[in-house]
Amino acid sequence: MNIVIIGGDAAGMSAAMQIVRNSEGHQITVFEKGEITSYGQCGLPYVISGDVASTDDLIARRPETFRDKYGIDVRINHQVTKVDCDHKVVYGEDLEQGGEFEQHYDRLLIATGAAPVLPPWEGRDLSRIHTLKTIPDVRAIMDGVEEVEHVTIIGGGYIGLEVAENLIKLGKKVRMIDRGDRIAKIFDPEMGEKIKEEAEKQGIELCLNVSVEAFKGESHVEAVVTDHGDFETDFVLAAVGVTPNTSFLNGTGIAKGVADAIQVNAFMETSILGIYAAGDCATQFHRIKQRADYVPLGTHANKQGRVAGLNMIRERKVFNGIVGTSIIKFFDLTLARTGLSEKEAEQEHIPYETISIQSTHAAGYYSKDDPMTIKLMYQAKDQKLLGAQIIGKQGVDKRIDVLATALYNEMDIEQLEELDLAYSPPYNSVWDPIQQAARRVK
Repeated sequence: MNIVIIGGDAAGMSAAMQIVRNSEGHQITVFEKGEITSYGQCGLPYVISGDVASTDDLIARRPETFRDKYGIDVRINHQVTKVDCDHKVVYGEDLEQGGEFEQHYDRLLIATGAAPVLPPWEGRDLSRIHTLKTIPDVRAIMDGVEEVEHVTIIGGGYIGLEVAENLIKLGKKVRMIDRGDRIAKIFDPEMGEKIKEEAEKQGIELCLNVSVEAFKGESHVEAVVTDHGDFETDFVLAAVGVTPNTSFLNGTGIAKGVADAIQVNAFMETSILGIYAAGDCATQFHRIKQRADYVPLGTHANKQGRVAGLNMIRERKVFNGIVGTSIIKFFDLTLARTGLSEKEAEQEHIPYETISIQSTHAAGYYSKDDPMTIKLMYQAKDQKLLGAQIIGKQGVDKRIDVLATALYNEMDIEQLEELDLAYSPPYNSVWDPIQQAARRVK
C-alpha cells in the first residue's frame, strides 16, 4: 500500500513511525516543505537566551535517520500544492532542485501544521520583522537580534510571553503591544492581572488597547505605527496567532471546521474516504465543550499523529479528545490552566460558579513564602468540575495535571476532595491546595 504523508514534523512522523512499528510492506512517502523533520517547536524560545544550547538539541530524528533506519522515504524541500482526491494523486514543487512532482497514494495523511499570522501591515517586508514557528525562524531571530537594543513584541499570548522572558535574559529592552486590555487572555481577568504584574516587575513595557497599523523604516524597521502613535524600535516579533495550513485543499471537498482547520472524527478521518488529518492543521474534540475545537499544541499533534497512523493500517484507535490543558514558565511564575475559562463557559452557555484561594505549595509551617493562587470553576447544578487556573512559583505543574486528569474523567468537586494525593511537608499540606479549594465550595 502506498501511504503518503504531507508534513514531516510531530503529527506526520508520529504517524509514520506507528505504521512502521505495527505493519510491514507499505511504501511510506513523506513530503516536507522545509529541511528539518521531527523537532520540538515548543523549545524554540529557549534557544534565543541559551537555556537550550542549540537548535540541534531540539531535533529528535533527522531525515536520513527515517530513511536509513526505518525505510521511510522522506523528501525534504518538497511542498505539496494540490490534492486530487478523485484520482488519489498529490502534486507539488521541488523547492531545492526546481520542477514539479506528483505521487499516487492509497491512503493520505495531511499533517501540514499551522503558520504564524502576519497581518498585511504596511512595511511588514522591512528587515528585522519576524515571526516564530520553525528552526529557521529562530535562527533568523538570533542572527538579527544580537546587535539591537530594543525589541517590540506584538501579541501577548504564550509565544509573546516566552520570547519576552528570553529576550530580557539577553539584556534587551522589551515592549509588548496588544490590542486587548490584558495579556495572556486565555486566563480569567483577575488571574491575568498577576501575569501583568510579573511582566512589569521584570521591566517589560506593556502597551495595551493599542492596535498596530504599519511599520516605518528605510531598510529595517525603525518604528511601529499604531492608533496611539509611533513606537520607536530596533526589532519586531509578531506573535498574534497561527492559522492552519489548509488553503491548498480548497476545492477538494475535504471539509473544514473551526478556524479553517480540517474537520476530523475520532479516528482522524476526514470527510473523504482514505484521507486523514492530524496535528495543528486539524480540529480536536473538546471533551468539556463536547464539540470540535482548535487548540494547536505539540501534545495533541503527537497523539493525533499516532492515532492516524494506526487507523491508516486498520489498527483501530480512537483519539478521545482534549480538555484544554496548558502551562508556561514566565520568569518567576508558572502559569497553568485546564478546562474552560469563564469566557468559554459563557460562550458555551454553561452555568458555572467559581472558588479561588491562596495557599502555599508545601505545608504552611515548612514554607510560608511563595503562595500560589488556585481558581476552580464548576457547574452550578451538580458541582461537576469545568476548569481550573493556577499561578504560582512552585508546585503548579503537578496540581494542574491532577486537575486535568479529574476533568478528563468528568469528576465533581466532592470526588476531587476525596482523592488520595501524596503528602509530606516539603511537598504538600495534609489537604492539598486543590482539595482546600474544593472544601471551600461547601
